[in-house]
Amino acid sequence: MKRTVTLLLPLALLAACSQTPTTAPAGIGGDDLAPAAAKAGDQKAVAHLDAQRLQSQHWRLQQATGADGARIDALFARSDAPVTLDFADGRVSISNTCNRMGGSYTLADGTLTISPMASTQMACTDAAVMALDEAVSSRLQGELKTAQGADGSLTLTTAKGDVLVFAAEPTAETRYGGPGETVFLEVAAKTAKCSHPLIPDYQCLQVREVKFDDKGLKQGTPGAFENFYGNIEGYTHEDGVRNVVRVKRYAVKNPPADAPSQAYVLDMVVESAIEKK
Repeated sequence: MKRTVTLLLPLALLAACSQTPTTAPAGIGGDDLAPAAAKAGDQKAVAHLDAQRLQSQHWRLQQATGADGARIDALFARSDAPVTLDFADGRVSISNTCNRMGGSYTLADGTLTISPMASTQMACTDAAVMALDEAVSSRLQGELKTAQGADGSLTLTTAKGDVLVFAAEPTAETRYGGPGETVFLEVAAKTAKCSHPLIPDYQCLQVREVKFDDKGLKQGTPGAFENFYGNIEGYTHEDGVRNVVRVKRYAVKNPPADAPSQAYVLDMVVESAIEKK
């Protein structure tokens, strides 16, 4: 039995729906994930956050308190995936909510100003996750006072006195020293045994590159599947599920011996098909 779920969008739209990469693997260069302070008031603020710093990090919510000092539980409906902000090209995108949200922003004199949010319109089965969208959008709009903690964290204070603390995690562009190349890879439903110098009976993903035109339609005939010896950051393979993924490919400067010279970071899953017999 074969059941296919396909999402093919024009590339211009795909570019606006990128997925936030996952945590940087240990040992890769760049800043470490900065822990949030136990209390926002305990943080010693340093110089105002600048635009370059804002865009070079993923900002993951670590702490949120209201004007009364009480924890804002509604903002932590997804304990496994904290609300995350990403800033680029004058826009902020918010992930790990029920729907993906985003809006335009400006940063001047320590004040971050965010326009009203636009979002996708999915329904989530978990009522707490569904309510998360409103809890986020109602606070992340208008003028927010910023403070950069000595630990690298970002504190946003709303007009009503809510205090949100975000830990910094370097983006892939920051870790690898430049923008990556966007490519589409088809990952076969089954892995295959392949030779690995350190791991006996290693199973490789079976991967081939696919091409799309500017309308999101596949072009040409893909080649044969080949062993993929590395990994795709942020991608978890499920046996029996074929995926087409959009990834960013980065050159790795001075890789260790026997390590790949390129790194792949998941941007989004474009197409999935269940191919179990």
